[in-house]
Amino acid sequence: MTPQEIRSRFGGDEVPATSLADADIVILPLCYESASSYGTGSKHGPSHILNASIQLERIDEETLLDWGLFKIHTMTPLIPEDSPEKAVEQMRKAAGKVIGEGKYLLSLGGDHASSIGPIRAAAEAYPNLGILQVDAHLDLREEWNGSRFNHACVMRRVSEISDISIVQVGIRAFSEQELEVLKTGSNFTTFYAHQIDPVDSAWMEEALAALPDTVYISIDLDGLDPSVIPGTGTPEPGGFSYRQVVELIKKVGGAKNVVAADITELTKIEGFQVSEYTAAKIATKIMIHCFNSNVTRKASL
Repeated sequence: MTPQEIRSRFGGDEVPATSLADADIVILPLCYESASSYGTGSKHGPSHILNASIQLERIDEETLLDWGLFKIHTMTPLIPEDSPEKAVEQMRKAAGKVIGEGKYLLSLGGDHASSIGPIRAAAEAYPNLGILQVDAHLDLREEWNGSRFNHACVMRRVSEISDISIVQVGIRAFSEQELEVLKTGSNFTTFYAHQIDPVDSAWMEEALAALPDTVYISIDLDGLDPSVIPGTGTPEPGGFSYRQVVELIKKVGGAKNVVAADITELTKIEGFQVSEYTAAKIATKIMIHCFNSNVTRKASL
């Protein structure tokens, strides 16, 4: 799939087109996948999410805001090189250009390795950055399937960034090696799925307390339960409900300065649209509760 074959912008023709210069929110499709562990097809995830976004209603049911009136620009999809190291650098540069212009960046992956570059770009622009990782997996392997930049190594690479803190939520699958990293690392705070009460959100306040003022949200869609998002590379049972993720996004956006985010690991199930549609809906929740709140705050200053 080439960038020319991915023609959708977020929201489609029902949402006013906005130039990059005039945009507040920028959507960056990162069509990247390398050495997947199980299910494949995440490199096409951005196009499926963009296509699903065309079917969304514009009025948010919680806030009654029309997200279609936000100044949203969808960039030309980036299809990085096959080399993982070069791909990460290409994605870092693309994300850095957006962040450097003071825009709020929402990247659409791709496998979870597509988060490394944007997180590095955000950390360069915002010292003492905190990462909120919604995920089924720790992603702390040193190397996997022949690469240190594999989707299973994402947070291991991110943890090497100076002055960065990582809050991991919904975790329920990891290796012995990853557990040892977690035990010795000082910049991790982990909330395991089995410890999270599905009807009590008190744990979210603890997660917020572990984050600094400036936050990057990274959502691997396998963090949600497969009953909500079945279309993902490694669907792990016991994950978040849609409402839990929305409440977390809302709380983080209300308490922190969320400067960038990503949604990754969407794999299309043919003849079934629920996963990409839900992912697109989550994207609007990030725009409403995180990015738009920041735009409003800046305008009031």
